[in-house]
Amino acid sequence: MKFILSPLYLLITAQLTACAVGPDYEIPKSVIPDTYKELAGFKQAEPAEAFSNDQWWELFKDQQLNALEAQVNTGNQSIAQAESQYKMSQSMVQSATSAYFPTSSATATTNRFKAASGQSVAVSGVRNLFGGVVSVAWAPDIFGGLRRQTESSIATAQSRAATLHALRLTSQATVAQNYFQIRTLDTQIKLLNDTVATYQKTLTIIQNRYEAGIAAKSDIVEAQTQLESTRAQAINLTIQRAQLEHAIAVLIGKAPKELSIAESPLTTAIPAIPMTIPSQLLERRPDIAIAERTVAAANAQIGVAKAAYFPNLNLAASDGQQSTLLSTVANQSARYWALGPAALAIPIFDGGARSAVLQSAIDTYDASVAGYRQAILTSFQQIEDNLAALRILDAEIKVQTQAVSAANEAVKLTTNQYEAGTVSYLNVMVNQVTALNNEITAVNLQGQRLSAAVLLIKALGGGWHKTDLPTKDQAGGSIKWQQFLPIPLNVPSKD
Repeated sequence: MKFILSPLYLLITAQLTACAVGPDYEIPKSVIPDTYKELAGFKQAEPAEAFSNDQWWELFKDQQLNALEAQVNTGNQSIAQAESQYKMSQSMVQSATSAYFPTSSATATTNRFKAASGQSVAVSGVRNLFGGVVSVAWAPDIFGGLRRQTESSIATAQSRAATLHALRLTSQATVAQNYFQIRTLDTQIKLLNDTVATYQKTLTIIQNRYEAGIAAKSDIVEAQTQLESTRAQAINLTIQRAQLEHAIAVLIGKAPKELSIAESPLTTAIPAIPMTIPSQLLERRPDIAIAERTVAAANAQIGVAKAAYFPNLNLAASDGQQSTLLSTVANQSARYWALGPAALAIPIFDGGARSAVLQSAIDTYDASVAGYRQAILTSFQQIEDNLAALRILDAEIKVQTQAVSAANEAVKLTTNQYEAGTVSYLNVMVNQVTALNNEITAVNLQGQRLSAAVLLIKALGGGWHKTDLPTKDQAGGSIKWQQFLPIPLNVPSKD
């Protein structure tokens, strides 16, 4: 197929390729460390490329968690909202690019009137006037204001796409954290229930000893108090468990009534997590991509503000028919045409409005650069925090395991002493409470370590990469031929 390059097409092509006022965008420089401070002693996954997909939760090898995470993308309503906002930003790109092209309209008119008396007219009395005209108007983008606006819209759309990825990662990480917290509570509840069963047996023994005249009544009261207090602790933990289960239901797009997570102890091991080098982090974090694309959009707005200082050229043309008789309005003799008006608007005085807009655009850019650099610093802080947490919690768990063992040994010794009549039951209670608290702490530390592992994966970007962002061409979405029709076709439902 051969295309005829009309002067209008050449003008449009020229304005798309010409230089535009305002600064060309460059990614702001920032200080990147050579390595992570807290990485020493951290066991990494090998090879590092193993962390290449976005299904990072599979590292934990938990089928129940996998099933829950699979529902986040399809059910989470915050993600659905972010998807719609991204599509909206794509429409804004299309709206910006449409300004490159001329606009055309067709108008049909009818007029019935009578000339005022005393006027010199060719035909006196009541007259009719029929007409139709097609007009074209175009404001060529000579100085690049429209191009800068398009750049800004594209960067904003890319930022919305990164926001979608960041929200998805945050939702997935929250599901994992809540899930592991539920498993931590399940383990603690089981521990408390097992302890209740042990205390119940102890109470029975003490009651028998009391009836035999060996134990005092106070021993029974103390044992019963300890039993009911521990039972109350177990019941109280079910409140938090229920709330976490409800939170997971909402995160996967379900009403709390639709989700029940069966009780199961905490058995998940800490996986080896593949690390990226610091210089690669900028390409792995969607929140950094959001900040960087925000800077790009703000940079383009400086060009938009500068373009307002230059003249605006508006071109117009029309071709129409006009006749006093409807039957002759289509005749060649009734045709008329006009080139123009052609208007060149040169700004002279506006009370400083354009200067204020330009300064605001520059200040917005400076603020976005600071936000970008702060996002980078925050990302390194989050990685360092969780690397330190994993390392320190690992050491703490080893010490806590020894504390649990020592506390259990103390319970055995004081129990034997109580049965021998050398100490009171209060000594046994104190050691039992100490042992129980140490076991609960040990379980908590395991849960905290899993949560730190999840947060470290999130801080590393969860397998996301900057190449997942839409390109400049993709940022505007797909344009269908129906969009150029004068009436809308196949309008999607609001439902």
